[in-house]
Amino acid sequence: MMIPVSIHSLATATPLNILDQTTGAQVAEQLLGSAFEDFGRLRSIYGNAGIEFRQLARPVAWYMQPRSIVERTEVYLEVALDLFVEAAEKALAEAGIAADEVDVIVTVSSTGIATPSLEARAMSRMGFRSDVSRVPVFGLGCAGGVSGLGLAAKLARVGHGATVLFVTVELCSLALRTENVGKADIVSTALFGDGAAACVVRPGNEGFTQISGSAEKTWADTLDIMGWQMEPAGLGVVLNRAIPAFARKEFRGAVEEMLTPQGLQIGEVDRFICHPGGAKVVDAIEAALALPQGSLNDEREILRMHGNMSAPTALFVLDRVRQSGLAPLSVMAALGPGFTASTVTLRSPA
Repeated sequence: MMIPVSIHSLATATPLNILDQTTGAQVAEQLLGSAFEDFGRLRSIYGNAGIEFRQLARPVAWYMQPRSIVERTEVYLEVALDLFVEAAEKALAEAGIAADEVDVIVTVSSTGIATPSLEARAMSRMGFRSDVSRVPVFGLGCAGGVSGLGLAAKLARVGHGATVLFVTVELCSLALRTENVGKADIVSTALFGDGAAACVVRPGNEGFTQISGSAEKTWADTLDIMGWQMEPAGLGVVLNRAIPAFARKEFRGAVEEMLTPQGLQIGEVDRFICHPGGAKVVDAIEAALALPQGSLNDEREILRMHGNMSAPTALFVLDRVRQSGLAPLSVMAALGPGFTASTVTLRSPA
C-alpha cells in the first residue's frame, strides 16, 4: 500500500507593483516598438490575452532603462527572497506548524539564479533547523508548480513522516529584453507576471486534499518550444507560437498516458485544475480534454488578475478552486519546458 500524503496548507504571494494591461501595452510599445517593426500588427495580443492586471517585481519605471544581468540578479535575490518568506510563513501558519518542524524544503524557481539558493537565504529569517534537507530545482518553467508539488509528495512519502515545505517563486518580468527583440518577447510582455506560492505536504490524510499520484511526460525533439536562452543581459525567453496547437493535438493523449498507471481514465476526473499559460492555451486544453466550455473559468480568472506567473500559477488556481470546494477527484496539469506535461492527482472529501 502506498503511504497517503496530503496537502495541509496553501498560500500565495505577489509583489505590490500592479500593472494594468492597457499601461502594459503602452510601455511595451515605448520600449520595443522601435526595435520590432511589426509591433503595431501584434498590439492586439495585449487585448486578446485575457489579462487585466499583473504584479511586477519593480515599479514600471525600473523597466524603462536597460538592465544588466547583475542588476536583474540583485532584484531577483531581494524580491524572490521576500516572496519566498511571505508565502512560506503563511503556509506554515495555516498548517499550524513552526519553521523548525520542517524536514525538507523544495524550492522551484527558473527566473533567476541564486547560489546559495533561496531556502538557504531564508533560513536565518524563518528559523529552519540547521539539518533541514534542501532541494532547489531550476528549469521546470511553467510546469514547476505541478512537477514541484509531485516531487514534494514523493519526498514526504519516502521520508518516514517527513514534513515537506514546497515553495515556488518566479519573477518573469526580469526577463524583459529590449535588444534582438522577436515576437516571443512581444508575447511575453503581454502575458507574464510575478508571484509565489507555498504549501505544506505531510504523510497522512489530515490535510485539505490527498495527493494520490503524480506523473510527467516529455516529448522527444521539442527543446525549442519553451525555455530560456542566455544572453549578455540575462535570460531571454524562448516561446514557440505553436504551443496552443501542440496542446490541442497532444495534451489528451499525454494525460491518458499519465493517468493509466493510476487506474484512471479522463472521464472519471471530476475537475481538471490547469496551469493557464495563456487564453489560447486554456481554450486548447479545454478542447483537448473535451471539457464543457467554461470548465476552466477559474483558470481564466487567475490569468485575468495575475497573468501567467509561470510555476506558481497552477497553485493560485488550486487555491481558488478549493475556496469553493474541491471535487472528489481532481487532476492538476501543466505544460512546461522539455517540452513536458505534468500531472498531480488529488482526492478530496465530496
